[in-house]
Amino acid sequence: MQYTYTPRGTCSKQMIIDIDDKTETINSVKIIGGCPGNTLGVSKLVEGRKIEEVIKMLKGIPCGVKGTSCPDQLSRALEEIIKK
Repeated sequence: MQYTYTPRGTCSKQMIIDIDDKTETINSVKIIGGCPGNTLGVSKLVEGRKIEEVIKMLKGIPCGVKGTSCPDQLSRALEEIIKK
């Protein structure tokens, strides 16, 4: 199933996350906005991984003095998905 998330406090504007709901595995992530190389790299690194694994890896990663980052926001989006 596909989910859309609007990040807060980052340069990225939207995250489109495709999840296999049966296995709780990430099929793909598309991050719109942000640093193109970094967001594409994060997207590729999380494909095929379990949601819980990715949350543990990315949660709390800062970007400068922002207190959050695109990876951190992705972890927050995934937390919202598993709550639903």
